[in-house]
Amino acid sequence: MLAHARRVLNARDPGQTLVNIGATAEGIGKVYELAKAKGFTTIGIVSTLARDEGAPLSSCVDHVFFIPDSQWGGRLAGSKRLSSNSAAIVANTTTLLAIGGGEIARDELLAARHAGKTVTFIAADMNHQTARDKAQKKGLPEPTGSTGSAHTALAERR
Repeated sequence: MLAHARRVLNARDPGQTLVNIGATAEGIGKVYELAKAKGFTTIGIVSTLARDEGAPLSSCVDHVFFIPDSQWGGRLAGSKRLSSNSAAIVANTTTLLAIGGGEIARDELLAARHAGKTVTFIAADMNHQTARDKAQKKGLPEPTGSTGSAHTALAERR
């Protein structure tokens, strides 16, 4: 993931690009440190659940925006509408780039594409242990694949 991120950031001008991830330190949030080292301004749009549940935020986020939301993001249950957190991410981002990703990334990327925004998807393997832990926490079966829901929805549709 970091090698992909490094390549993408090397192709961008830090003075013309804001790096916007979800503010938390885990997973893709590890890219914040890399972005800061390269001189990018970083922002994070994240659900108030991060604050309420004490999720560690990246120390390399310049500006964090907490969006009132009863879920972490993605589509609202039984709906094609995005949660308020994901809607804020899509509305406030001009170009979305994902390196792998699960259901929330998939929902945000598809909504952004539908809104006419530039969407780039880079296939990447998930952290297998993290995927197993998340499934167990949600009472779901252990994942059998390692690419995530975003890959299934986006890899063939570039």
